[in-house]
Amino acid sequence: MSVSPHSLRQDLERTGVAVLPGVLGAAEAAEAVERLWAAARAYRGRGGPTFMPQLDPNEANVRVFALLDLDKLFSDLIRHPAAMDLVEAVLGEGWMISNFTANIARPGARSMSLHSDQALVVPEPWLAPWSMNIIWCLTDVRGDNGGTLYIPGSHRFARRADLPGDPWRQLTPIVAPAGSIVAMDGRVWHTSGANVTAGEDRALLFGYYSADFLRPQVNWNALLSDSTQVGLDAWMRARLGLDAAANVRIAGRVLGERPRSAVEAS
Repeated sequence: MSVSPHSLRQDLERTGVAVLPGVLGAAEAAEAVERLWAAARAYRGRGGPTFMPQLDPNEANVRVFALLDLDKLFSDLIRHPAAMDLVEAVLGEGWMISNFTANIARPGARSMSLHSDQALVVPEPWLAPWSMNIIWCLTDVRGDNGGTLYIPGSHRFARRADLPGDPWRQLTPIVAPAGSIVAMDGRVWHTSGANVTAGEDRALLFGYYSADFLRPQVNWNALLSDSTQVGLDAWMRARLGLDAAANVRIAGRVLGERPRSAVEAS
């Protein structure tokens, strides 16, 4: 199924969310799920928690951080050309990679608190899209298996006071087939969905990008291992904010043409 760039931009402007199907094939998505579970085991082996009680009501939500440090696949996906095209459509050329994480909603997973990612890092008013998520759907995503719930049009809320009095009644699930990517404006108010299926996991990757003048609450990229950092090219180091020049380098377009990723080359 083909979706035009114009249609994607219209969806983003209208609702704050756009779905691009078919970025990964069925076999690629299935392999990515296997590698994500391997990454979760490796992350736990390092002492990283995959259950965060400050975020989730129970351990049925499996969270994995530091994806870029765990498998080269995730380094390829974070810079996938389809993802970067959507990022630049929203944020322009001056953007940085804040983090790349995963959330696997297993049966019994429940919703976290309602939030806007941009509201977590920028004081109101929120007058422009200064951050966004690219969500990789490694499995089918629906309302019953924990699809992300969002308030359509909430990217136009400039202040917390603009939220409706009953925001939970305004939520609608993101629905997308495995292999899709979902672009979500950072101002959109959303939460994780509840997985009420009997035995179906819902696996999502969240690439969080921000305008180059923003820095995240936690600099996850600074925690990348020495071996991972050594293998990064100059373009990737700059996008991850690992060099002293940071946004001056990006805004000044010193980076030149973006390199082809392994995914694009194949």
